[in-house]
Amino acid sequence: MPPLLQADVYISSRLPIAVQRDGESSSFSPISCTLIHGEYEAVLVDTPISTSQTEDLVSWIKETAPGKVLRYIYITHGHGDHWFGISVLRKHWPNLRAIATRGTVEHMKEQVKPEIFEGIWLTLFPGNQIPQPPELAETLEAPIFEIDGNALHVIEVGHTDTYNTTVLHVPSIRLIVAGDAVYGDVHQYFGEANTTEKRKEWLRALDTIEALEPHAIIAGHKRAGTVDGLFNLHKTREYILAFEEAVKTSSDWKELYQEMQRLYPGRINPHAILRGALAAFPDS
Repeated sequence: MPPLLQADVYISSRLPIAVQRDGESSSFSPISCTLIHGEYEAVLVDTPISTSQTEDLVSWIKETAPGKVLRYIYITHGHGDHWFGISVLRKHWPNLRAIATRGTVEHMKEQVKPEIFEGIWLTLFPGNQIPQPPELAETLEAPIFEIDGNALHVIEVGHTDTYNTTVLHVPSIRLIVAGDAVYGDVHQYFGEANTTEKRKEWLRALDTIEALEPHAIIAGHKRAGTVDGLFNLHKTREYILAFEEAVKTSSDWKELYQEMQRLYPGRINPHAILRGALAAFPDS
């Protein structure tokens, strides 16, 4: 029998956003980075955005799994906030492999094009906050890899809050690291899930995850300290359905924005609602 794996979750700080929301300052959603490790080896799932956030993550990894080899960084999807820290981690573990599916790697390439990297990411986080140039992952050819003899399964789930997304399934401990397929107590991003069909695909992705019968699900964005339970999947589904209904009953993006704030006043990062509302009503 291979040694039993365990998982620990690091939640990043909320990075201030340079672009104001309705004249008010805002901060990005906290990002979950999951360390799965056995007796000798470890894999990190996703990274934060900035150099300083990732240096904090490095210190946490060394305290959490001292002496273990960080063999892989697995990237769940192409949004830059989940992988810009790769180069910072490699400075501390030069031999680690950053891996992702072919679809995710293609999405990563899109994220570093000037119109997105400079036009969006460096506008939100100017100066030297984001490591430059961003380092891409290599393509993982098979949907399974191992640490300490334990198989980790890559599950492609299609369009969730963006396209070509995946989750990482660890059958031996009944764990799903869900990336942005599942959200914690954070407003969900519909800037790209901007049609009914795309939101239905997100719902189908949740069905796929649930069918794996996980005991724990780690959301890609979550409030620090919350339990990584199956309830996060159910709440993500509920939020998608609520957004879909609000789109139907709203006459413009402002009504939609206000309705989602009313329904979920305690969730982190209302900036995400604004992006989704504007995408739902692009001509209003």
